[in-house]
Amino acid sequence: MPGIDTVTSSALIAEIGDIHRFANPDKLARYAGIAPIKMGSGGKETMKKTKQGNRKLYDIFYNLAVQQVQVCKGSKIPRNPVFYTYYKQKLKEGKSKSQALLCIMRRLVRIIYGMMKNKTAYILPKMHETKAS
Repeated sequence: MPGIDTVTSSALIAEIGDIHRFANPDKLARYAGIAPIKMGSGGKETMKKTKQGNRKLYDIFYNLAVQQVQVCKGSKIPRNPVFYTYYKQKLKEGKSKSQALLCIMRRLVRIIYGMMKNKTAYILPKMHETKAS
């Protein structure tokens, strides 16, 4: 996957450990502190950002999300066009930049969970080469 090298992959493996201890990607996101928590009282509930979870793993996913939406300075070609398109879509939906990055982090958790669980490599989907605006 673009943005994941030997150091990042070893840090992911070190922080996650055995992937089979997580029943699904949502459990891994909860462990990393990416999933929101329900806060409520008196019959009213809201979803809040949590400060719980493995902060090192959160930082790894955050840095990886930022790398996925980066654009090369000279050519204006995104590093990962799939994630760049997804990021722009979330911004058009009215999300802030940090909320859009959080959406990318959740998507990365699902992808990395599947890669580790099935022992497969990431295959970049085919997209048209477009320049960033």
